[in-house]
Amino acid sequence: MAATPDPVTLFLDAVVSGRGIPTGIYAADAGLDATVPNWRLEAHGPAAIAAELSGWYGGPGRLYDVARSPLPGGEVVRFTLAWTDNGNPMAAHQVHLLDVEEGAITRHDIWCGGRWDAALQAEIEAGLQAAREGS
Repeated sequence: MAATPDPVTLFLDAVVSGRGIPTGIYAADAGLDATVPNWRLEAHGPAAIAAELSGWYGGPGRLYDVARSPLPGGEVVRFTLAWTDNGNPMAAHQVHLLDVEEGAITRHDIWCGGRWDAALQAEIEAGLQAAREGS
């Protein structure tokens, strides 16, 4: 009998699938607190959280630079997500703090740097490269 994936793995699988975030990974009283450029939002309960995040991850994508750090009672996950929106390459850099109890996410905090189109990605990469070279 195969082990059931943990809710954090199920969340990450849903992010890249683009088919929506399943409500079943969240506890009945789960809460979401998300900080995005120039805004902060909350959602409460599995349906509201899944609806909010399904809008964020509405198409298939790829994860890069994934770092999963277990914590007592949860996990911190950092990644860059890349996807295509109307033919345009896009990316976002995010950190997720997920509290997990009894196989379900009870709290989901997110910090997101925003959506970056190809021009902004090139500008960011040039700045990163200059920093690496000590300029």
